[in-house]
Amino acid sequence: MNETTIARKPHPALAWLRREALPLAVMLVLMGAARDSLANHYQVPSGSMQPTLQPGDRVAVDMRAYGLRLPFTELQVLATGQPRRGDVAVFDSPADGTRLVKRVVAVAGDRVELHGGYLHINGQPLQRQVAEELFGDKAVRLDLADGGGPDITGITIPQGKLLVLGDHRGNSFDGRFFGLVDADKVYGKAVAVYWRRGEGLEWLRL
Repeated sequence: MNETTIARKPHPALAWLRREALPLAVMLVLMGAARDSLANHYQVPSGSMQPTLQPGDRVAVDMRAYGLRLPFTELQVLATGQPRRGDVAVFDSPADGTRLVKRVVAVAGDRVELHGGYLHINGQPLQRQVAEELFGDKAVRLDLADGGGPDITGITIPQGKLLVLGDHRGNSFDGRFFGLVDADKVYGKAVAVYWRRGEGLEWLRL
């Protein structure tokens, strides 16, 4: 008598895992990789960047601005640009690893003076009017209500380093306290506020 082979049906739980859970897991991994390497967001924890950024603001961050990294690592596989003066950058504090957002005010080769909260870069004042500086064609409002914070006297930024400051110069834990930041360790460039507390959704370019 011929024997008939009867195919066993997969267990319902295994079938569900293959059909539903596995594609969902793959999608979540892909979304996580995209967020880690392409675009992300950041919630502003303090007033150190006022008036540009307010506490509670949610900021869109371009993770491709300075380099493409392997997802979930710090390994850069392709350089796509360098932080420039005036950029609002997201990076980890050299002091304790806390994720911060500050303004890049000086890059490699720049000679920096800071007095009363106002910058001079390579001998040129950035002040355009009261509580305002000009980075190229970008006008940046400052908060000097608490003074200008610690001064900087005649430092030159070495190769591969950046000086970052808060726009609220008298109330910012920034490069004057934790030192210079490695340019290749900057995660991304903050490009816009997409949510402001009390006002909701909007798109304010930085």
